[in-house]
Amino acid sequence: MPKTTHAKKAVDHVRRNLIIKISAIAVILFASLGTFGVIHIARIAKQLPDPEKSGGWQMQESTKLYDRTGEILLYEINAEGKRTVIPYDQIPNRVKQATVAIEDSGFYTHSAIDISGIFRAFFINTLSGEISQGASTITQQLAKNAFLSPERTYTRKINEIILAFWIERYYTKDEILNLYLNQIAYGAGANGIEAAAQTYFGKSAKDLSLLESATLAAIVQRPSYYSPWGSHKGDLLKRKDRVLEEMYAAGHITQKERDANLKVSPRFLEQNIGSIKAAHFSMAVRDYLLNKYGEDIINKRGLKVITTLDYDLQQIAERAVKDGAARNTELYQGHNASLVAEDPKTGQVLALVGSADYFDETIDGNFNVATQGLRQPGSSIKPFAYMTAFQKGYTPETLLFDVSTEFDTSGTVSYRPENYDHSYRGPINMRNSLAQSINVTAVKTLYLAGINDTIKNAFDFGLTTLTDPNRYGLSFVLGGGEIRLIDMVGAYSVLSQDGIKHQQAFVLSVTDEQGSVLEKYLDRSTQIIDSRYPRMVNDILSDPVARRPLFESSFDLTVFPDRDVALKTGTTNDYRDAWVFGYTPSLVVGVWAGNNNNAPMQQSGGSILAAVPIWNTFMTEALPKFPTETFTRPEAVSVSKPMFDGNYRSNGEVHSILHYVDREDPTGSMPSNPAQDPQYNLWEAPVRAWANINL
Repeated sequence: MPKTTHAKKAVDHVRRNLIIKISAIAVILFASLGTFGVIHIARIAKQLPDPEKSGGWQMQESTKLYDRTGEILLYEINAEGKRTVIPYDQIPNRVKQATVAIEDSGFYTHSAIDISGIFRAFFINTLSGEISQGASTITQQLAKNAFLSPERTYTRKINEIILAFWIERYYTKDEILNLYLNQIAYGAGANGIEAAAQTYFGKSAKDLSLLESATLAAIVQRPSYYSPWGSHKGDLLKRKDRVLEEMYAAGHITQKERDANLKVSPRFLEQNIGSIKAAHFSMAVRDYLLNKYGEDIINKRGLKVITTLDYDLQQIAERAVKDGAARNTELYQGHNASLVAEDPKTGQVLALVGSADYFDETIDGNFNVATQGLRQPGSSIKPFAYMTAFQKGYTPETLLFDVSTEFDTSGTVSYRPENYDHSYRGPINMRNSLAQSINVTAVKTLYLAGINDTIKNAFDFGLTTLTDPNRYGLSFVLGGGEIRLIDMVGAYSVLSQDGIKHQQAFVLSVTDEQGSVLEKYLDRSTQIIDSRYPRMVNDILSDPVARRPLFESSFDLTVFPDRDVALKTGTTNDYRDAWVFGYTPSLVVGVWAGNNNNAPMQQSGGSILAAVPIWNTFMTEALPKFPTETFTRPEAVSVSKPMFDGNYRSNGEVHSILHYVDREDPTGSMPSNPAQDPQYNLWEAPVRAWANINL
């Protein structure tokens, strides 16, 4: 007899013995379930919900952030992925039929488990030496996903079977299928059919087509492998065709419907990296919610958050920042930019772009410059010094001398500011001084207004990072402090509203999964300062004639026909920061341009060239969405005193303003000994020199 025959008989003998052993084990296993199962069920039954109380499980739902319309989903917060639980009647029959056809064709006839499938899987797993076959019914999959760990062991499988019987005892088949379709993972962080429909097709589950329903049913078996954005899309489409064949065989679809969808791919959305819109804004809202409600509630309670974001404006802002940063990179080596838009009448943040690209690691893109970046504001802080001066009694027509001046900062001559154009204008009123951003006269204005009072006003307006007045000297008015873009936009919003501060808001409402309102926007407003003084500032900053000399060839970027638009720019030393804050009574927009690592831009990359074009791009598209309004004009103020009345000559003499004012009472009597002021002689000398040359 040939050796091969002996070998074949030996193999057959081993296989027969193995089959006998497997069969014996199976019989013993199922016999023991009668006694062991009763004991084991008692131990694990406490983990099951009471179907009589809810008719379904309380699944962990994502907290969802929406734009202000409640229509556009910005971001979902859930430690376990996205999920939106929907009722059974909102799940299309095609989805139910496709899922049952491919996952468990006997679902409506078996009692929790598929006996033949279990024996088949048990046999294959024993031969292979590993657990590769599951044979799980839909009920078993639900039990596993809801209560059990994912490891492949026989103990876990037994638990799964027992739980499946328990579930089928208390729930109808439709209830089980509903729980399953809301629970199962579809990949890409999408849990449940609604999240899957939104993730892959950008639509609600109720709107899924037959083709899309079959495709989602095909994904369930191996979500990562069958991802349409991975390298196995071909295998996904083959499995989708198998789903269609099974649906046809079960009588759920016609031959025509089957054939029309075979070898056809649905149109998937492009993969959304991070699955987030308005990334920096959404992350800021997330942080706010986590701080207020805690991680457990945010991750599990399915909160619905309606934010203040206007998504149309957000898209405009993102384009403006991205294009502007690309332009600045090429021209000035300024790689990043940020923008915030606010409704000053409510304090609601309408758009926020924290960087040119949230996902660009080369520019530290996920860092939110708007809310986290502490940067020097340059000349954009000047309006608060002038407003404080007006509060003290000075007027927009008050004259100051723009001449090269040294300032005493601690008993020694140590500070001589220069103007941006390195030239001096002689006598200039506060209106033109602010509108044209003259540095020398701005420092003089700060001195007259008082550093402490100016910082207090700025703090009250919302610049809360300015906490220690002792840190700052006269250079504060040229940007010596550090502020955040979001705070400065808030402060300019107070200006635009004539001194009324509306508490800044990112959220309109928060409701829980039961529809209970946890939080609702409430306008909180306070009159911070007498309206006369912000109105003077608004009148100056919205005067295009007054600001024209500053902007020169870029002037047209600052003017919008038939619109009252106020504007202030700022540039820091070495062109590290470029700012612009432009506003109307209905819209305040701030832009920063520069580099996150504080590297300087090239010398021409100041605010007018690097920041204003971004602001102009945004305003050009955004302003038509807002009503045409004008600022309330300030009442005329007349002070009969030299320099206050626009005249710098008094009795034929020319002096600095310190000759005529007591800083403690500017509109009162002239000081008997003006030289007592520590700055007096330093201010007087260059004024007299100017007079000798020009008069």
